[in-house]
Amino acid sequence: MTTILAFLAWCVLFILCWPVAIAALLLIPLVWLLALPFRLLGVCVHGLFATLTAIVTLPARLLGWRPA
Repeated sequence: MTTILAFLAWCVLFILCWPVAIAALLLIPLVWLLALPFRLLGVCVHGLFATLTAIVTLPARLLGWRPA
């Protein structure tokens, strides 16, 4: 659904200002490549916090506590 909305938004942009629409087509892959390391860093940080949460709550889970 979001792909269709993005395509329709690009079509409207193409009708209103075609040079900006062409520039957007060329720049979106570059922006994605620049954002990729930050996404990988986010995955690593999320995994680190999940591991820390598991370590901290391990004694309570061993005693029978169940998360909600």
